[in-house]
Amino acid sequence: MRDAYHEELDSIGDGLVEMARLVGSAIGRATTAMLDSDLKLAENVIEADQKVDELQHDLEARAIALLARQQPVATDLRIVVTSLRMSADLERSGDLAQHVAKLARLRYPDRAVPSDLHATILEMGQLAQRLMAKAAEVIITKDVDLALQLEQDDDEMDLLHRTLFQHLMDDRWKHGIETAVDVTLLGRYYERFADHAVSVAKRVVYLVTGEHADELQTTDVQPEIQAATGAESA
Repeated sequence: MRDAYHEELDSIGDGLVEMARLVGSAIGRATTAMLDSDLKLAENVIEADQKVDELQHDLEARAIALLARQQPVATDLRIVVTSLRMSADLERSGDLAQHVAKLARLRYPDRAVPSDLHATILEMGQLAQRLMAKAAEVIITKDVDLALQLEQDDDEMDLLHRTLFQHLMDDRWKHGIETAVDVTLLGRYYERFADHAVSVAKRVVYLVTGEHADELQTTDVQPEIQAATGAESA
């Protein structure tokens, strides 16, 4: 029975990794659809979000069933509760990728992003995808140091977000109000996507250490990891 219980816990983790990989791919493909005005790709991203939703619903159902049947405590309880919260972050990330794709579809055959902002949006999309890939790695490895690095990586997204607003506020802006609204929305989608990737990583920190990431300093991480690892080995 205990073996089956831990296999179920592991399968929940596997589901989270699959969700992270799906939404990471989605934001990359949505960005391509946006910049290339690729209607078919945009439709594919929009439709594929259903798979993310299904995974989230399945994971939620299994986690709740574990809570009811096994009444986990200590680390196991943290795994289940934290997994529920991570799945919500990942589901929302999928929605944000879908929003990018829907904007691409809305403006087709035109492009929502003016040519002078293509490089910035491309960089935001690539960064979002890298952040989510790193979040997936954190889920797999439970690497607290790597998890804490994500918040620093997110500073780059914040900088790109500010760059967009600098363009919008420039007196030389010539692309009109509609495009300004589109670019504002896109910037927000990418910025929030990155925030969810960081949130996933922070939840892994809590899962491993029992402390919130904001309460930890990088220099204090190694003793926590050793203590957590020793407890698991015991």
